[in-house]
Amino acid sequence: MSNGETKTDVILIGAGIMSATLGTILKELVPDWDIKVFEKLENAGEESSNEWNNAGTGHAALCELNYTTEKPDGSVDISKAIRINEQFQVSMQFWSYLVNSGLIENPQEFIRQLPHMSLVLGEQNVSFLKKRFEALTKNPLFQGMEFSEDPEKLMDWIPLIMEGRAWNEPIAATKIDSGTDVNFGALTRMLFNHLESKNVDVNYNHSVNDIKRTSDGLWELKVQNQFSGTVKRHTAKFVFIGGGGGSLHLLQKSGIPEGKNIGGFPVSGIFMVCNNPDVVEQHHAKVYGKAKVGAPPMSVPHLDTRFIENQKSLLFGPFAGFSPKFLKKGSMLDLVTSIKPNNVLTMLAAGAKEMPLTKYLIQQVMLSKEQRMEELREFIPSANSEDWDLVVAGQRVQVIKDTEAGKGTLQFGTEVITASDGSIAALLGASPGASTAVQVMLEILKKCFPQHISEWEAKIKEMIPSYGVSLMKNPALLSEIHSSTEQSLGLTEKELVYS
Repeated sequence: MSNGETKTDVILIGAGIMSATLGTILKELVPDWDIKVFEKLENAGEESSNEWNNAGTGHAALCELNYTTEKPDGSVDISKAIRINEQFQVSMQFWSYLVNSGLIENPQEFIRQLPHMSLVLGEQNVSFLKKRFEALTKNPLFQGMEFSEDPEKLMDWIPLIMEGRAWNEPIAATKIDSGTDVNFGALTRMLFNHLESKNVDVNYNHSVNDIKRTSDGLWELKVQNQFSGTVKRHTAKFVFIGGGGGSLHLLQKSGIPEGKNIGGFPVSGIFMVCNNPDVVEQHHAKVYGKAKVGAPPMSVPHLDTRFIENQKSLLFGPFAGFSPKFLKKGSMLDLVTSIKPNNVLTMLAAGAKEMPLTKYLIQQVMLSKEQRMEELREFIPSANSEDWDLVVAGQRVQVIKDTEAGKGTLQFGTEVITASDGSIAALLGASPGASTAVQVMLEILKKCFPQHISEWEAKIKEMIPSYGVSLMKNPALLSEIHSSTEQSLGLTEKELVYS
């Protein structure tokens, strides 16, 4: 065992979209800082960021019904949808900056324009969708959205879904053409190629086994080379734990008080992927439905056109599943070893509260392929079993913590945990995750480097012109940013979308 110790400014754990984004931003703001990355797999973007492990939706709340809720008075609360949309606009601006600066090329390899749609059945749901549409379209962020309950119009929008459908049930959809399909795996790999060209020391097949505070206030990591077995110690002034489901264990090892009383609940996903090119060609949109009662928000059924390896694909799902692993390539002991004296009561409280979710997950695990096909036929009445295969998606670890809503509350979102002195930050949770990575990293910069923010502000505004400004309240700036990002990212070129 070698104990040769190396010192660096910043260590990023995990080579996913989060570390890629933070590393890229820091290299623009402070090019002379030393940055090291440790990833236990062989390549960047292999877990949650991988294109087969997530839905590829550019989450802007254009189609996801769970980002808008009906209030007791019947009105629709769109505050979460506004927040997520504004955060996605920040990501789009940053990606445009990277393309315009020549830091990455060929944006069509990671982002394409694709209509985003919401689809509902039944009188009550149609009424909700109409109210949602009316509330959203009063806001400049959602301009261009259309609503229809006319079967002929819907046949034009979604022929594959409407073909062979009985007309005796109320049906309605909203559609907005400015939605996107994002290949986060491709983007992650592009960003890591860029970082390596900027002398960032990226170490694959290296796992971080321990992390602790040293007497001089630095963080010391024990890192094992998985090929040679040698262990080295690396110290840094700032550590970012961006290891997806693996972040919780490392946060616990850090011992920071902010990481106590937090647990994780793993949920896996399964997609059905269409292997018949004739069927794939008949659909061109991301169409989101309503979640079943008891289902976690990331199990909202959707039928998605995807562009993976420059090929058009069609995916349906996700069906939820349960595995005690926190990562797709994790350990069956992940859940058990995450239970500590400081979070056991939180975990038990969540277990008692979340019985309907547990029951739902067990039911999902037990589904046969034919039962999954029955769910698919709610979207595509004419679907044939032989045209569809199953693909296991990534693991998501939902955060469990004590909140005002009570002990052991399951959180459905992305959570950032930072030490009070800003020397370490961990990213936990799930959707909208990758889509809002840039905004999340800006928040980490504010919390962890408050002493630098004022000197960095001009550069941040160069990268993200709307920084510090509400786009919703500045329609002129919003319009300007929309057209410039669409231009930079090639989203106005229809031939790129259909190639």
